[in-house]
Amino acid sequence: MRHASDALLSAARTLAAAVLLAPSLPTGAAPAPSVTSVAAAQADAACAHPVYLTIDTGHMGVAPLVADVLARQGVKATFFLANERTQAVGPRPEGSTLDDAWAPWWQQLAAQGHDFGSHTWAHVVWRADEAGGFRVQPTAGPRSGQRLHMTPADYCEQLARPARRFAQMTGQPGQTGQTGQPMRAMFRAPGGKTSPALLAAAQSCGWTHVPWTPNGFLGDELASDRFPNARLLARALKNVREGDILLMHLGIWSRQDPWAPAVLEP
Repeated sequence: MRHASDALLSAARTLAAAVLLAPSLPTGAAPAPSVTSVAAAQADAACAHPVYLTIDTGHMGVAPLVADVLARQGVKATFFLANERTQAVGPRPEGSTLDDAWAPWWQQLAAQGHDFGSHTWAHVVWRADEAGGFRVQPTAGPRSGQRLHMTPADYCEQLARPARRFAQMTGQPGQTGQTGQPMRAMFRAPGGKTSPALLAAAQSCGWTHVPWTPNGFLGDELASDRFPNARLLARALKNVREGDILLMHLGIWSRQDPWAPAVLEP
């Protein structure tokens, strides 16, 4: 297993997302330590068929299960963070994904060597380009569901705010004056919705967009009655190929079946 962010940013900037998901798919390989070490270089050579796991925030209902699977299987993933509404999970009350109740969870993932990017603070979905910026629709926060105008500077602030909060939550010595671990300058637009103008605006303030590949859509957004876990697992095992960037979430409000570890791990 190896981190792929640096290599993919230089070779194909849209593939900067993630780190290897090996044990749960036929294209697997053995785990590797840091890419800066000799052992990692040797493991990289063995990773002949990598696929890449990326995980967007959500209601966090499956977050503990996801973390358990990743730790048990020795898998590293890239998480894209937005401040979304959450369920009550164990001792954690209803709240938001980046509130104080979830801060220790994110800190633990950071200490385990996962990767992190921005998903915009208010899970802002692009709707259209317009004069001076963009028409967007947040799906989190006090203006959820409203159609708003954002300037490029506004959108850049939406990208930067999760990074500042992540550094604060991790609470480790950081870079560029931050209080904790810095987030990579990569993001995933909510819903994958972008335009050339939006991507250019993000690039102007240092952010590179990371999509997912078509076969990497793992289906946890789909209705449970029409797409039960067994069907999604069979589709993933059939369709996922080397180099795919996989997409899943830490909980989708419309899905009833616990998606992980039923699909993620097998």
